[in-house]
Amino acid sequence: MLSRRNVRIKVMQQLYSLNQDKELTFKDIKSAYRHSLLNAFHLYLLNLYSIIKVCSFAVEDATNRKKKHLKSEEDLKFSDKLYTNPLVKSLATNPFLQKRLKADRIGEGIDEDIFRKIYKEFTKEEKYVKYIMEDDTSSENLVELLLELYRVCRRNELFNEIMDDHYSGWPDDKSLVIGAVKKTLKVLPSQADFISEHLPDDETVTEFGETLLDKTFQSNSELDQLIKPVLVNWEAERIAIIDLILIKMAITEMVNIKTIPPKVTLNEYVELAKMYSTDKSQEFVNGVLDRLLKGLQEENKIIKEGRGLLD
Repeated sequence: MLSRRNVRIKVMQQLYSLNQDKELTFKDIKSAYRHSLLNAFHLYLLNLYSIIKVCSFAVEDATNRKKKHLKSEEDLKFSDKLYTNPLVKSLATNPFLQKRLKADRIGEGIDEDIFRKIYKEFTKEEKYVKYIMEDDTSSENLVELLLELYRVCRRNELFNEIMDDHYSGWPDDKSLVIGAVKKTLKVLPSQADFISEHLPDDETVTEFGETLLDKTFQSNSELDQLIKPVLVNWEAERIAIIDLILIKMAITEMVNIKTIPPKVTLNEYVELAKMYSTDKSQEFVNGVLDRLLKGLQEENKIIKEGRGLLD
């Protein structure tokens, strides 16, 4: 599930924390890095859990409608099929997912009334009303309905508060998690172990991420000496901390990660500067990295292997 960009962001954040908090040790940030990657997976699980919980209130809704003395046409037509349909039931009963939700204590302490409110909001959607009133229960239409439910969840303030309260990495991991959840919904029904493919893998976490974190930290002094001559008309002390961290990470990646083309690395860090630093950072980081890259290539310090994997 994790992309290299996502890992770069987490490495950047930990190096920034180390720079800002002098009481932190490298051991602390390495542990925090690993924890942040696991949290991204937990966000994926929490999103799936939330969808299941929202759907489950269709059962309560059906019970309440049956108790009415004066029933509307919608009441008479209503059923709990939002929850009892084969797709959602396969998600709610998937043994691998349920075991993981329980083991990682996903959803503990969350007020169920939040999911009830999201369900009530969803029942006002035209697609849901149409789904209830019609007999078409094809898998294709059900998937579209669940994707619509997920959109309703994501624009709901309470839903986003749940994600923010439980995992501070939600803003950074959001697009990644959304993509993974959509992928899961589109392959339902399934009783297979589909969640394992979303666990952080060793190649991304260790071979790429930890190498990037370790080497950037260990080579900090050498990187300072390499960068300073290139900072024409700039004082290193006045450059944004994030910019320096990104430049150091980029050089570390170019030199130590053999499978990523240098230009891909350069473009990725320029984009991160645009996302996380100042208005002028994009141009600054691009200029510095371009000059450093040319120098390193002339000195044959960048050796790549294989075809390279684009991010």
